Amino acid sequence: MIATPARRIVLKPQVWTGAAIAVGLAAPNLIWQWAHGWPFFDVILPHLESQRDYAGNPWQFEYRQALSMNIVLAPLRLAGAVAPFVIERLRPVRNLAIAFLLTSAFYCLKHGTNYYLFPVYPTMFVVGAVAVEPLWKWARWTWMTAAIVVSAQVAPVVLPLLDPPTLLHYMDFMKIKPRPIEAASVGAPITHSFSDELGWRDMVKSVSAAFHALPAEDQAKVAIIASNYGEAAALDVYGAVEGLPTPVSGHNQYWLWGPRGHDGSVVLYVGGNVERWRPLCRSIEVVGTFGGPYVMPYENNRSIVLCRGMRRPLDEMWPRMKRFR
Repeated sequence: MIATPARRIVLKPQVWTGAAIAVGLAAPNLIWQWAHGWPFFDVILPHLESQRDYAGNPWQFEYRQALSMNIVLAPLRLAGAVAPFVIERLRPVRNLAIAFLLTSAFYCLKHGTNYYLFPVYPTMFVVGAVAVEPLWKWARWTWMTAAIVVSAQVAPVVLPLLDPPTLLHYMDFMKIKPRPIEAASVGAPITHSFSDELGWRDMVKSVSAAFHALPAEDQAKVAIIASNYGEAAALDVYGAVEGLPTPVSGHNQYWLWGPRGHDGSVVLYVGGNVERWRPLCRSIEVVGTFGGPYVMPYENNRSIVLCRGMRRPLDEMWPRMKRFR
């Protein structure tokens, strides 16, 4: 804005009112982050480093952006970025084009995950639409029709329109298989977004079966420890109906909530590695499994481990269980 005539907007009181509202909305989060040692950076910095292999070089990054935003509309986005510099009537929105170009360059150079940049595109589509308005009507309608056809073909892959088996057949038939956009996406049977939404109720039922198989005295003190926040959240959301206690986890936010008073005398570890836990327990056994054909690979064929008598109290072990990523 400062580099263009749009700098006059800075003088408007609405801008500063909006800025004050934004600071007010963000303040609780910032205060919490400050009070807890800025855990956001503990989570996001290793994540960004691990994503470098999936962002690709600049050309690959831009190509994937074009595919994600409907490749037929790529010229519209480019028109939005270029038109303010060559069409006089669009000069007042040149600041939007500059912001778009700088933001795109930032995420490209920093190897940002593909979808991080998506929120900037609506402005470029709007500016681009104004720029191409003088085109012949037939050209505009042909272009729009082509864009709708492409969107219709991709819609089942990005919207919950088909059940998993049908979606998998559709993706095979249409030769549509989204490339992994981050490490967690590798091996997703359908897409990361859909696979990550499947299997949670079945997992909770498997944990419930293991829990209710315990003697009553063990049920009263068992700690259900989930290996990641997704499992812990599923147990939070669906576990109450199954009569399960509140889960704990060393992953991300859950670690900050601690072991919730559990001593570790009886533990059900969800998604646990038996060999890794064997030295920590006086006795250990696999009492259940969970997974399914369309879930994420790291949620398939996983074990539910019963650990009796942790060799050190759970609250002493808790610092070692911290996993921010």
